Amino acid sequence: MDTAALNYDLPEELIAQSPAEPRDAARLLVLDRATGRMDEAVFADIARWLRPKDCLILNNTKVIRARLHGNKVTGGKVELFLLREMGRGAWEALVRPSAKVRPGSIVRIGETVRATVGEVLPEGHRLVTFDSPDVLSILEQQGEVPLPPYITRDSADARDTVRYQTIFAQTPGAVAAPTAGLHFTDAVFRDLDAGGVNRAFLTLHVGYGTFKPIQAERLEDHRVDPEEFVLSEETAAVLNRTRAEGGRIVAVGTTSTRVLESQYRDGQFHPGEGTTGHYIFPPYVFRGVDALITNFHLPRSSLLALVCAFAGTEQVLAAYRYAVEKRFRFYSYGDAMLIV
Repeated sequence: MDTAALNYDLPEELIAQSPAEPRDAARLLVLDRATGRMDEAVFADIARWLRPKDCLILNNTKVIRARLHGNKVTGGKVELFLLREMGRGAWEALVRPSAKVRPGSIVRIGETVRATVGEVLPEGHRLVTFDSPDVLSILEQQGEVPLPPYITRDSADARDTVRYQTIFAQTPGAVAAPTAGLHFTDAVFRDLDAGGVNRAFLTLHVGYGTFKPIQAERLEDHRVDPEEFVLSEETAAVLNRTRAEGGRIVAVGTTSTRVLESQYRDGQFHPGEGTTGHYIFPPYVFRGVDALITNFHLPRSSLLALVCAFAGTEQVLAAYRYAVEKRFRFYSYGDAMLIV
């Protein structure tokens, strides 16, 4: 399949720069795969389209404050964007301006933190080693929420610290939010509970590669960056019981979807942890997911490829054209789709 098939026209003003208030006031486009029917609602009403015994699977990763600002001890501002922990106190990072930061340069962050920028890694990333192994504490005190590149505000603000995080975030490690989960509120969960809809959690630490466009001309020539995941025995048991009782597995987001499809084998969900580079694009037969909650994604992205595999490329792009016409808001802080 040609990657160009994942292009669509999006007016720049439809790229959401801030979240809906409250969370569940985001608009919801419901797409029925079997009929092509589309319904408009608000996310607060999502329970209307779910059934007793269905099970929502949510990604409980927690976004870390991965962006740090400092100065070289020899002078000059430096930005460190931490991507992945490599060992105690050592992280793979984006360094800006990388060309002016030689291996061995020391960056001062605040009054007490020092970091040494080391060798150049693949894709131009750098190894950054901190003088303290407790880097997460440093990030909590000195770091900034790493908003996506298409949010063009100069910097994150106090509101982003709360809103670019799901209300069920638990396990630190992501540098981007699992955005389909941003719309859930306690009120939505109460409605789902009242309707007999279950929920369970997995973890996938979303990496910076989630924003990487597909550069290859053919979809099959692209590769997604591996990301760390955990699917617990408890969650696997809930998933298998849901299927046995006739309920649907409703993945909240493409991140949850990739883990579920990675861990479904021989008619069962299997617990596990490690990394997954599972790349889903048309044509693909889904085995672990029956319905999908997702945001509207970038053209030529692996996220859009997954959604097209789930509901059909023509049908998804028709829904995107409809969403543009109806002025839905797109991307991380934008509106949501439910595909059943």
